Amino acid sequence: MIIKLTQILFFSLAAFLISYLLYPLYIRLLQRFKAGQQIREAAWSWGEASIFKELHAHKAGTPTMWGGIFLIVMAFMVLLSIVLQQYWFINNSLFNRSETYVLLFAFFSMGILGLVDDYLNIKGKGDIKGLTSKIKFIWMFLFSGFISRWFYAKLGIDYLNMRPFAGEVKLGLALPLITFVFTVWLVNAVNITDGLDGLVWWLILMVLIVIGVMAFISQRFLATTLIGIVIWSLVAFLWYNINPAKIFMGDAWSLGLGWLVATMVYLLNINTWIIIPFLILFSIFWLEIGTSMLQMFWKKVFKKKLFTIAPYHHSLEKKWMKEHSIVMKFWLIQWILGATALMMLFYQYPL
Repeated sequence: MIIKLTQILFFSLAAFLISYLLYPLYIRLLQRFKAGQQIREAAWSWGEASIFKELHAHKAGTPTMWGGIFLIVMAFMVLLSIVLQQYWFINNSLFNRSETYVLLFAFFSMGILGLVDDYLNIKGKGDIKGLTSKIKFIWMFLFSGFISRWFYAKLGIDYLNMRPFAGEVKLGLALPLITFVFTVWLVNAVNITDGLDGLVWWLILMVLIVIGVMAFISQRFLATTLIGIVIWSLVAFLWYNINPAKIFMGDAWSLGLGWLVATMVYLLNINTWIIIPFLILFSIFWLEIGTSMLQMFWKKVFKKKLFTIAPYHHSLEKKWMKEHSIVMKFWLIQWILGATALMMLFYQYPL
């Protein structure tokens, strides 16, 4: 156990150091190529996003595409682990069929899609500055279908751990349908929440910490190492993303990381009571995507807005609540949600 923990810490701290050292060079490179944030001009449903432009015009031109570093660091860590395994420094690399294949596929497939979206955003391609929601959803459906099939057909998982309300609930063919919808919903929730400097950073960090703790207790050490790499890459990023941000995350990170989180939940569901605590832990993200979906529904059906602007954090911003105040209050709420989720998870693993 101690050896495994040492390896996790080694890869995590190495990821932090590499990320921190690369950021200044990466930011200058983005500035040189004028890879700055483009402010959205069209709403996702229809019409002009005038309120959004009003609230965030001052952020135009800030370097984006942080997800590029995110993908590079993760790829380097995986390659490093393969080299270390070849020379017998470690027993297993991070490229492992039984535990990390599907995690890495989820992370890189959607991360690359997000990187393309960021590039098109920078170049100002399309009415919404980037890939259309239709194209994104097509690829999301394909990747989500693959992951759902992997857990059901390859790993033989046809149940959900629903303690304390129930045990293993057998769902059969309904499970891949549920995971398919859940993955798309979760990834979009992360992407939509990423709208204020530092907001989604802490929210997703707490999610990753809880998932990492449970992965370690469940002896999913390689998966825990991947989570550790992501956590410490995020810690390095915060130095440059605190308001006023010097660089934005972009879609490459939010799509890739959202997909990784969803896949980790399915992996832990195999032998851990994770579903109910995770739903609680993700409450703010559900609120964010819920308000966005309600807004779109209201505009489609009733031809008017339900909220002044969605998602919810932008509604608070429009009501003249300061950006840093919204971020800090959401952070505090996430602390409470994280502590609640951990208490529920530790209930099944008494010390």
